[in-house]
Amino acid sequence: MADSSAPLLTYIEDEVDTSPPLNFDKIFEQSLTDLGFSQFLQIIIVGLALTFDSHQIFITVFTDAYPTWHCLDHTICNPSTTDICEIPRPAWDWDGGSKAKSVISEFDLECSSSFLRGLPTSTFYVGSIVGGVFMAMIPDGFLGRKQLLFFTTLAMSLTGISICFSSNIWIYALLKFVIGFVRSQTGTYAMNLISERVSTKWRPRATMIPFTLFVLGLMSLSGIAYLVRHASWRVLYLCISVPAAIHSIFLYFFALESPRWLHLQGKNEEAIQVLKKISPAKRGYLESVSYKLSRKETLEQAPSNSIKDLFTRKWAFRRILVVMMIMFGLGMMYYGVPLAVRDIKVNIYLSEALNAMVELPTFVITPILLEKFNRRSSVLVNCLVGGALGVLCFVMTIFGRTNVAFALELGSFFCARIGFNLMAVYMIEMFPTCVRNLATTMLRQALVVGGACCPIIASIGRNVPSLSFAVFGFAVSGLGLFALLLPETKGSSLCDTMEAQEQRDQALKNI
Repeated sequence: MADSSAPLLTYIEDEVDTSPPLNFDKIFEQSLTDLGFSQFLQIIIVGLALTFDSHQIFITVFTDAYPTWHCLDHTICNPSTTDICEIPRPAWDWDGGSKAKSVISEFDLECSSSFLRGLPTSTFYVGSIVGGVFMAMIPDGFLGRKQLLFFTTLAMSLTGISICFSSNIWIYALLKFVIGFVRSQTGTYAMNLISERVSTKWRPRATMIPFTLFVLGLMSLSGIAYLVRHASWRVLYLCISVPAAIHSIFLYFFALESPRWLHLQGKNEEAIQVLKKISPAKRGYLESVSYKLSRKETLEQAPSNSIKDLFTRKWAFRRILVVMMIMFGLGMMYYGVPLAVRDIKVNIYLSEALNAMVELPTFVITPILLEKFNRRSSVLVNCLVGGALGVLCFVMTIFGRTNVAFALELGSFFCARIGFNLMAVYMIEMFPTCVRNLATTMLRQALVVGGACCPIIASIGRNVPSLSFAVFGFAVSGLGLFALLLPETKGSSLCDTMEAQEQRDQALKNI
């Protein structure tokens, strides 16, 4: 009996010894087949950073708005025809009798140039551009996704609180620059952290959750602004910055690091521990396969200079340029439309709330587009439709069809949001983990550069009603044609190294 059992034992032992180590990507995908409560909670914790980020992006729509006024001396003043810059100051006053309701009225900018009135918003976007360039220099191996997200959100909220102490337009504009600088990568870090903690199956839907929270931030901003509309603009900054500071502390203690980033740094044990916390139901599976994961392979794959890799490889450099051109057009449309909507002569609080509500269906439609259609055609068609709606909005305004123009404005904003959603997922799939932070940074840089052009273009619209909508429309439709030059990535898993990305792209071409 003993002799007969010996060969069987030897066979089993040999089979265990010769089994190859599992690939981390396979372990990752297998352990996250379901989107459980723990994983969903982690997405919410990280995604809330985009809620407070949206507050800082759109707050100037309310704080820097041109306030309404009324006549005190009706012999020389008529609100419907008189230019307040051509009559004495004692002949008119701001509605409500308070100068502190808006930055324009408090700092006496009502007769200043459009450049000066739009300076705080422009410096915010310039700060985002400069901050994006600076933070792009930070290697992907530095600190990690979670720590970088914590520091950016904390700095953004503290600067938002300090802006309440601005005494003139120059200090205010400087602090807006600082806010733009420190929050420049908030969305990038949050999106990468979320996308690197979900499987390929759930990525289209999971990445829409932070976008939904971003829009809820815009909607809540409209509500908060309405509630404090009779108070100083400084109160609105406090109302959004204090909760943001509290959230950043919460993020530090409860958010988990990206398991893909940990794996790339050679920290396989920590990566497995994170996967166990995200997916408790797969704890047994992870414990049974964790010892098969090759640490040597991970260390050999770790990039030494991710920035150099991104710009020296022709396919990566060409890809990043095309993406930036598309995102520049979408940035003009997305950030410019909420500013230009004031030229249609609709209620500012209602228009911003409706713009936010229009975004919500995009987070249901985008996953459908991602799952049913390929990435490239979806981006192309969306840009063309959005651009056409922007041009039609300009035409309807010229003919005095305000209601139709406003509906077209909502449609163009809707397309801009879908385009951004599609490109955010598309971008994540086109670049590996070792350069994903930098690549996504370049995407957002182009978006912000497009947004930085909007305040000046929107200010011109005060003299030529709704001309800015035509500019935004032609930009997004023309630049959207470059989507034809991008590869298709539908159904592909994320890669961790440049070599793996090249191999996967080649395999997709051969299909």
